[in-house]
Amino acid sequence: MKQQISGMPWALQRVVFDRLWQDTKGKGVRVAVIDTGVDIDNPQLTSAVDRSAGLDLLPKDKNAPPEKGARTDGTTDPVGHGTKVAGIIAARPREGTGFVGLAPEATILPIRQNDEKGTGTERTLATAIRHAISRHARVINISQDTAKPLHADSDLAQAVREALNEDIVVVASAGNDGLQGKVRKTYPAAYPGVLAVAASDRNNERAAFSQTGDFVGVAAPGVEMVSTVPKGGQCVDSGTSFSAPYVAGIAALLRAKHPNWKQHQVVAQIEQTAERAVKGRDDFVGWGVADPVRALTEDEHPIDAPVADRAVSAGRAVPKAAPLTIGETPRERDERLATYALITAGVLIAAVAGTAVALRDRRRRGRRLG
Repeated sequence: MKQQISGMPWALQRVVFDRLWQDTKGKGVRVAVIDTGVDIDNPQLTSAVDRSAGLDLLPKDKNAPPEKGARTDGTTDPVGHGTKVAGIIAARPREGTGFVGLAPEATILPIRQNDEKGTGTERTLATAIRHAISRHARVINISQDTAKPLHADSDLAQAVREALNEDIVVVASAGNDGLQGKVRKTYPAAYPGVLAVAASDRNNERAAFSQTGDFVGVAAPGVEMVSTVPKGGQCVDSGTSFSAPYVAGIAALLRAKHPNWKQHQVVAQIEQTAERAVKGRDDFVGWGVADPVRALTEDEHPIDAPVADRAVSAGRAVPKAAPLTIGETPRERDERLATYALITAGVLIAAVAGTAVALRDRRRRGRRLG
C-alpha cells in the first residue's frame, strides 16, 4: 500500500467537524464525478463508489491488463486525477491518516470521460452529464474546462441545461490559466447556473494560477491539497480541479440536510455564506471562499440568490463629526451669558430688596418722631 499522510491537511484544519457533521455526512446523496475515472482499490474509496452506475466513455486501452481493460464502469484511472477529485468529496475515514472527504457518506458515480492525452471532447462530456442525470445524481462535479467558445446552442450547453432542469447542482472548476493575466471564460464553468469555483490559498486569497472572471461563483482551497490516489494512500496536488470537489462536498451535505431545496438555492447558500474580504463579489474569488460550517449552520431558510453585505451606514443614522471651534464654542458662550444674566438679576433683586428695607425703616422712624 502506498504511504498515507498521517496529519490533517490544512484545508480541513479550519473545519470544525463536530459542527459540520452534526446533522448529516451526506448519506443518500449521489455525486457524479466526470473525470479520468475513480480507482476503487484505494481503501478510502472502495465503499464510496457505486460501480453499477459508472461509465467509461474512452476507447479501450489495448495494453491494459485484461481485468482492467474489461472494466466499463468508470473505475479505471491510470491518471489518478479523478481519484483525487472523488476523495476530496467522499473519502471514508481511515486509521492512520487525517484526511477524509467533506461528505464521507455520500456516494460517488464514476464516469471516465478524459485522460492525460485530452481524449475527451465536449460531446463526450455532454454524454457524461446525461448519464449522470439518468443515474439520479444530485450533484455533478466537473474538474475540467475548455476556453474554446461554446455557444448556448452547443450540445454541452444543452446537456448542462438538462441537468439544471432536473434540479441537479452542477459544480465546475474555473481553470488554471490565471498566471497569463488574461480574463476569459471557461466552459462548462461559465454557463449560467453552473457554480464556477476558483482556487484559494491558506490566506484565503486567490491562488496565482486560478482563472479570474465575472463567472466565478466562489473560491475554495486549491493549493497543496491532499487526496486519495489509485491503489491506496494519498498525495498532494494543486489546482482548481481540487477546489471544485471541495465545494461539491459542501453541496452534497446541503442536499442531504435539505432534500427539498432547489439546486439554485443550494448554490446561493454556498455563495452567501462564503468568507468575504469585500462587501460583495469580485472576479477573483467570486462571493468569497466557501465555508463548509457556515453553509451548514447558517441555514434557517433557503435563499434564491446571494446578496452583498450591507455597508455600515446602510439603514441607520451616521453620526456627524463635531465642528472644530477655535476659542469659545457657541454653547459655552450661551452658558456664560446666561450666567451673567443670572448674576445681574440677583444683584438687581438684592438692590431692590435693600432699598425697600431702607424706605420701610425710614418711615418707622418718622412715625416715632411725630
